[in-house]
Amino acid sequence: MIAGGEVSSREVAQAHLDRIAAVDGDVHAFLHVSAERALQQADAVDKEIAAGGPPASPLAGVPLALKDIVVQQGVPTTAGSKILEGWLPPYDATVTTRLLDAGVIILGKTNLDEFAMGSSTENSAYGPSRNPWDLTRIPGGSGGGSAAALAAFEAPLAIGTDTGGSIRQPAAVTGTVGTKPTYGGVSRYGVIALASSLDQVGPCARTVLDTALLHEVIAGYDPRDSTSIPSPVPSVVDAVRRGQADGVAGMRIGVVKQLRGEGYQAGVLESFDAAVATLTAAGAEIVEVDCPHFEYGLAAYYLILPSECSSNLARFDAMRYGLRVEDASTVSAEEVMSRTRGQGFGPEVKRRIILGTYALSAGYYDAYYGSAQKVRTLIRRDFENAFTTADVLISPASPVTAFPLGEKVNDPMAMYLNDLATIPGSLAGIPAMSVPSGIATDTGLPVGLQIMGPALGEERIYRVAAAFENAYLAQHSALVPDRAPELEVAR
Repeated sequence: MIAGGEVSSREVAQAHLDRIAAVDGDVHAFLHVSAERALQQADAVDKEIAAGGPPASPLAGVPLALKDIVVQQGVPTTAGSKILEGWLPPYDATVTTRLLDAGVIILGKTNLDEFAMGSSTENSAYGPSRNPWDLTRIPGGSGGGSAAALAAFEAPLAIGTDTGGSIRQPAAVTGTVGTKPTYGGVSRYGVIALASSLDQVGPCARTVLDTALLHEVIAGYDPRDSTSIPSPVPSVVDAVRRGQADGVAGMRIGVVKQLRGEGYQAGVLESFDAAVATLTAAGAEIVEVDCPHFEYGLAAYYLILPSECSSNLARFDAMRYGLRVEDASTVSAEEVMSRTRGQGFGPEVKRRIILGTYALSAGYYDAYYGSAQKVRTLIRRDFENAFTTADVLISPASPVTAFPLGEKVNDPMAMYLNDLATIPGSLAGIPAMSVPSGIATDTGLPVGLQIMGPALGEERIYRVAAAFENAYLAQHSALVPDRAPELEVAR
């Protein structure tokens, strides 16, 4: 509509800014709204279209919500932490640059668990976001703000980051779509690091096609990121078209034996079984695959992640940027650091820093961090073996639907178990996505289907996701309604 002149980019941007103003007081998806910047960007797109030039990309003029862990020059970036309150980055992340070059309108920065540590957005120093399906429940985490913005119709596109499931789990519990690309497929330059061997930026939207369009904008090699893969951007939009036209006939889809059963909510399993039946009816061959080392994934992840975060977060020392609690002229530099970190970091961040520092300490490195990396290798081999018998693997994206705010916030182990299904894919660095698979009959809340492919196998997962979305919509009404929900707690 924008490209065809039916509506201006400014009108679209203003409509979403109005929606944010109307409902975000309840949802709290955004930490910062860049209204003036967004309208200026929209005017620039409208000017280019009026001049008759080709749009910068298919998404030129379309608004987007940016997770507040991706830096944008001159825009407050906090990573959900008090220790970065008020910080204005002096440069753009590569992802930000690519979005702006594509003409995408950045509406603002979305809420997250502090430094992306959490599964509910309750660890944000600025308060939790809320699930638009039920404002008394969590929208997932760490990227709950981005997912909530989509589900509340505050933005049609969003950017998330996924370390152990922080794109896929929020997508699952909000009825939206989210993709974790192959590790190294999207640049991490300008993304505040949590665990450098796990972090990955990815696209989020309300449909598979929208997600694919955004994926192609942000993906690609970046020489400023030493882990970036020097390979062409996968043609995931074409893969979506194939999935919509040809379905999954002839494809082998593997059901992972270890990613269902104990710990999974009954309504989630019921929805998953229905998804398997839908894919079978669409012509896919369903095979069961055995990945025996997945059961150690959670333990390995919660040694590797804290170890890497304890190293990465050492840079927040109150000396160079961010919060400073005391004046270094009155107390020692060490005391300034201690007091600043004590007040600037939240409980979950402190917990993981302490765990990681212990795991990396002399005498324990091999027993903990070293052993966890060996388990990671075994999990990667499980995936390699599984992909010899299946084109893609599927599982529930989250073991449970959205749970009430406050229910697990004081129980770290219960919170960590939310990543049960997504962690293996993160440890292996493979692409994976969550696509809506219906409503759980026991809670009336959305469920997500996780689709996983081999490294650089994004085209496979997008094809299956598009085919499943088509088949699902042929049997049911759209999971996300055409008209935005009223966002009443009573609903």
